[in-house]
Amino acid sequence: MQVEINSIIIRKRIRKSLGDIGPLMRSIESFGLMNPIVINGKNELIAGHRRLEAVRRLGWSSVPVRVVDRDDDAEKLEMELDENIHRKELTTDELAEAYMKLDKMKNPGFFKKILAAIRAFFRKIFRRRIRRKKKTRPKPA
Repeated sequence: MQVEINSIIIRKRIRKSLGDIGPLMRSIESFGLMNPIVINGKNELIAGHRRLEAVRRLGWSSVPVRVVDRDDDAEKLEMELDENIHRKELTTDELAEAYMKLDKMKNPGFFKKILAAIRAFFRKIFRRRIRRKKKTRPKPA
């Protein structure tokens, strides 16, 4: 369901600062809005304040929303908290592995070249050893 951005009511939020919206805006430009904004039946924002601000700055007039039946203030606050505190950042190792995998996908030739160079290196070494062994073997009488 799409809703006009200007019709979404933003009440007082727990998060005081939205932080740097730039990376989120670039992500939305590249991949679209992956998770809809969450509102209640009165068009009050429940979750997705940063996403809403990002699409607003991108010039969108409407935004995909998910409407939930939550009018109780305590429930709305629980949902806002839940969305913001249950996220777990990726570890450094997870990030490194993901970026390496992405690089392999985007630049498959690079890794093939490295593998070919390694194979060529070992072939060259083994050829030298074989030649040396042939030279050092006594000739049959």
